[in-house]
Amino acid sequence: MKKTEKIIGFHSGHDCSYCVLKDGVPIIHNELERFSRKKEHLGDALEFLFQSYDGYEDIKYFCNMHDGWKGGITERYPDTFKKMNNIIDRNKGKYYYFGHHQTHAANAFYSSNFDDALIITIDAGGWDFKDPNMHSNANYNEETIITTFTISLGKGTKIDRLHIKDINEFNIGATWNLCLENIFNLPTGYPYGNQAGTIMAMACMGDSNKYFEDFKNGIHNKSINTNKFQQIIKNGTEQDKFNIAAAIQRASEEKIKEQIDSYIKKYKPKNLCLAGGVSLNSVLIGKLYEWYEGTVENIYVPPVPYDAGLAIGACQILWHDERFMNQPRVKWEDNSPTYLGYTYHEDSIFKELENNKDKIKFKKVTDDYVVDLLTDNNVISIFGEGSESGRRALGNRSILADPRNPQMKDIINKKVKHRQWFRPFAPSILKEDVKDWFEYDISSPYMTAVIKFKEEVREKVPAVVHFDGSARLQTVTKNDNKWYYSFINKFKQKTGIPIVLNTSFNDREPIVETPEHAINCFLGTSIDYLYFRDVNILVERL
Repeated sequence: MKKTEKIIGFHSGHDCSYCVLKDGVPIIHNELERFSRKKEHLGDALEFLFQSYDGYEDIKYFCNMHDGWKGGITERYPDTFKKMNNIIDRNKGKYYYFGHHQTHAANAFYSSNFDDALIITIDAGGWDFKDPNMHSNANYNEETIITTFTISLGKGTKIDRLHIKDINEFNIGATWNLCLENIFNLPTGYPYGNQAGTIMAMACMGDSNKYFEDFKNGIHNKSINTNKFQQIIKNGTEQDKFNIAAAIQRASEEKIKEQIDSYIKKYKPKNLCLAGGVSLNSVLIGKLYEWYEGTVENIYVPPVPYDAGLAIGACQILWHDERFMNQPRVKWEDNSPTYLGYTYHEDSIFKELENNKDKIKFKKVTDDYVVDLLTDNNVISIFGEGSESGRRALGNRSILADPRNPQMKDIINKKVKHRQWFRPFAPSILKEDVKDWFEYDISSPYMTAVIKFKEEVREKVPAVVHFDGSARLQTVTKNDNKWYYSFINKFKQKTGIPIVLNTSFNDREPIVETPEHAINCFLGTSIDYLYFRDVNILVERL
């Protein structure tokens, strides 16, 4: 029996995170923002690791992505870097670093179940090696390039880069940030998070033709007259905002399609993988199914496609690449795991309940009891097992509601989320029922694609249908989340609807991580109930 091998990957800076990979499988992935309660928190990932993970002393191999300037983490975080090197020396191991987009591509491909795929990475910029076979010892100035876009072919354990673009040639990610800040006055990172989703939500209600010409030639290189649009926003109507958002979204889609079209036509890939922050644009992912219907059958975006996922991708390169450990691909049962946060023992749950006994009451109930509460138009927050990696709550740190109530979107916004009236809420649907409800029978286990509902069923679930008939769906299987699958199935048995409304368990802060966070968020909002599902405890206010 071979010895178990663990690798630690980490990413310092914004989206600070670390991953523990065990025999090719991620078993822990933590993001600093979940613990600090500040979105996209900048920080030292090694310090975060040493403070929150007890098993680092026996690790031989550490890895991260190349951060673009000589010295890097050695100079920014010398104490923790020295501590890491001492651990590596003691265990006779090694430290590796890889290219930014090389690492994104690895996270996308190796986390998928595809034996072969075309891999697309798009973001606001990162350093990569000009020679994709280079790693760890390159000359920073002569052998690296700052890029926002790569295309690669994945086959088995091998990833071959086909194309890489210079940051000055193509940068949709940075242009979106420019538009967010200078046109819409919305944040793009720490401490409130990137609000790109707001543009996507507005876009479906706008006329893209009105301002399309202003964006179509500058969306990829930041040459947008933001002053003009500031004035339109300042003096115009809400519809003007929607029209601007629609133009931004459409221009982005067309420019990306222009970049990838020739590769789709040449390689005719059955499978696509995407990563990088721009791949969080779930409207774009949905469009790919439309554009390439008949060629592309499956599209995979990993649960953490933005920079926090680099910690995972770096480990996967080290594990699978033939230059390093050369280990075979992992075959996922349905999907790569995303519930990689810590599971909190029932003692810690009861401790927090006891700490708040002057504000709450609680009792033991069954899942069926909670389903009944849901059908009675209650908004219920769920806390159970390990927290989700990534920006989407997928049933372990979720707020659930009945999608049949046409007022439910407004109810949740009033009780919890305090966000713009036009922002949609997502449907979680049993995977086997997708074909009866949506125009495309796809897998979207991490809420990564926006697809249109079939017209004949939209009126059945008005709370999760966006204004254009679409939704960012989460497909749920028993292998991915046994409890959540069972819960939705119980709701289906009671109502005939295999869908629940699912939004993240938070209120303008990162998704809750601990039992303490859960109770604090519950008490700070007007959520009707909090359900600690691991221990079947239902919490109410006094």
